[in-house]
Amino acid sequence: MSQAPAHAHQSGPRERPSLGAALTLAAADIKLSHSVFALPFAVLGAFLAFDPQAGWGRFGGQLALVVACMVLARTWAMLVNRLADARFDAANPRTAGRAVASGRLPVRVAVAIAGACAAGFVAACWLFLHWFANPWPVALALPVLGWLALYSFAKRFTALCHVLLGSALAISPLAAALAVRPHALAETPALLALSVMVLLWVAGFDIVYALQDEAFDRQHGLRSIPARLGARGAATLSRLFHAGAALALLAAWRLEPRFGTLFLAGALLATLVLAAEHAVLERRGLSGLPLAFFTLNGVVSCLVGAAGVTDVVA
Repeated sequence: MSQAPAHAHQSGPRERPSLGAALTLAAADIKLSHSVFALPFAVLGAFLAFDPQAGWGRFGGQLALVVACMVLARTWAMLVNRLADARFDAANPRTAGRAVASGRLPVRVAVAIAGACAAGFVAACWLFLHWFANPWPVALALPVLGWLALYSFAKRFTALCHVLLGSALAISPLAAALAVRPHALAETPALLALSVMVLLWVAGFDIVYALQDEAFDRQHGLRSIPARLGARGAATLSRLFHAGAALALLAAWRLEPRFGTLFLAGALLATLVLAAEHAVLERRGLSGLPLAFFTLNGVVSCLVGAAGVTDVVA
């Protein structure tokens, strides 16, 4: 087994970081900027549910709460992931430098931040009831937090952990629509198509991301598609998932009358970006992962979100 960097095994007392330093460490470690993957779909779901007769002032408050819920829920989920995987992260040379695994962020501090984010999420959900007489967000707050946390333990029992992660992000357009106007879920079938798209898209790129740990997962009895199918089989399945995601985008365009030429163009461009992602990986291997995983997938979400919101508003 590969040796983890020495700093991952250093023992002895560490100075407890200040609150500001701890928050900075946590934000950097969980890559808060990666909220961009799901946030545009939540915003699009909110716009699809918006009733202009209710007024833009009311919707502005709802949208602000949706964004707050998204950031708090993702931070909770990622910190749970870092805490649950600390032992594996410390043993993996690729992840040994993570804040919790290396000891730079004490476990109790990470637990406190995660708990504060969960409490903030529940409070933001309660505000939908208090300000907008919508009980659904607060009623579903704890089940949602539980579902988001489940992914962190999934690799211990199923290779379909990537699909579980996809489902966690696929909640975003549905939850945002439910928070803005509950009846929108029954009246707007495109929301379900968008949710399916997010599920397949995220599962597809998470399979690619997991290629980095194929050998490590096998050695430590962790389940993943690359560990189960090998690199070639995993890459093929990822392409199939992304082809399904492209079809789901086209289905959303057909199902939603407010989606016009701009959304269709965004969907086609997003499909081309996904194809480019796989071309980069085919040509450059894992060295192309930063471009394929982070940059191109961020472009996909922003393209679809911006095109959809513009068409709905127009």
